[in-house]
Amino acid sequence: MNATPNEPLSDAIQDYLREIFKLESSGQRATTTNVAEAAGVSPASASVMLKRLAALGLVRHTPYRGVELSDSGRRVALEVIRHHRLLEQYLAETLGVPLEDVHAEADRLEHALSEELEKRIDALLGHPTHDPHGHPIPDAELNIADHAERSLLELHPGETATVAHVPDDDAELLRYLASLELVPGRDVELSSFAPFGGPVTLRCATGEHAISRELAGSIGVA
Repeated sequence: MNATPNEPLSDAIQDYLREIFKLESSGQRATTTNVAEAAGVSPASASVMLKRLAALGLVRHTPYRGVELSDSGRRVALEVIRHHRLLEQYLAETLGVPLEDVHAEADRLEHALSEELEKRIDALLGHPTHDPHGHPIPDAELNIADHAERSLLELHPGETATVAHVPDDDAELLRYLASLELVPGRDVELSSFAPFGGPVTLRCATGEHAISRELAGSIGVA
């Protein structure tokens, strides 16, 4: 991946572009503060990198609104995401790596994955469209599907649905969701909402459980 013929893109640049894409996809602005939080760095460090990305033509900066990916920045972000999610699916499906561990393992491997190996993994897996967390995998032309699912929070009491996607970057949370069998492909019934913004009670394979509204809002169902 090159920004210019003389300047290959560093892993850090690719990671920033991926996080900006994820912010944009979730409907959030890619402000310095939001990007810093997503990347796990200080706002000062994020500010320096965002200026660098703008100088490379990978993002466009709008005063007081943060940055937006340019077409070239979006392609780099999608390529990194494709590598990452294909690796997650390969690790889970072929090697049996637990759901809560595949994200960190894919993080370590995504930048080292060659285009040829990417194609082989894609073919071996039968050209998967989603990773183990239920997130869409960009195809070979870097087209990506939108999340069309509702969240658990949008179900009505007594309604049953199938979990479509869960958050992918918190191993402890994923371990907890796996213990409840609240993972993609499993059915869940929303039992009730506690009043005054209280927790959501749901019924899944392991019984009845109460989870926060914030967590329920981050779990997609179909």
